[in-house]
Amino acid sequence: MSKKFLTILAGLLLVVSSFFLSVSPAAAASATVKMGSDSGALAFDPSTVTIKAGDEVKWVNNKLSPHNVVFSAADGVDDATAAKLSHKGLAFAAGESFTSTFTEPGTYTYYCEPHRGAGMVGKVVVE
Repeated sequence: MSKKFLTILAGLLLVVSSFFLSVSPAAAASATVKMGSDSGALAFDPSTVTIKAGDEVKWVNNKLSPHNVVFSAADGVDDATAAKLSHKGLAFAAGESFTSTFTEPGTYTYYCEPHRGAGMVGKVVVE
C-alpha cells in the first residue's frame, strides 16, 4: 500500500472513531407537568403522564401559586417512596420547578396540598 493511501485511511479512521467517542448514551426521558393550567384553573396540566421506568417528571409552577407535589401512602405508595418523590416545599415564583425520577412501574397519584380540595390531583403512570 502506498504511503498516501495509508495517510488517508488513518485520517478516515480518526474521523470515524472520534464520532463514536463523542456520541453520548441516551439520557432518561422527561415529562413536564404545569402546576396551574394556562387558563388559570387549579389543576395539573396534563393531569396524567405516562413514562417508562427510569424517566423523570418535572413539575413547573405556572399559575395561581403556591403549589407543591405530594405523594402519600394512602394513594398506594409506600411511605419511603412517597417521601422520596414528594416536594412539600411550596413553589411561589412562576417557572420554579420540582423533578422526581420514577424507577418502579406502577401508578402514582399525587396532589397539591393547598389545592387538593379544589381537585388539584394528578397521576404518573410508569410502564
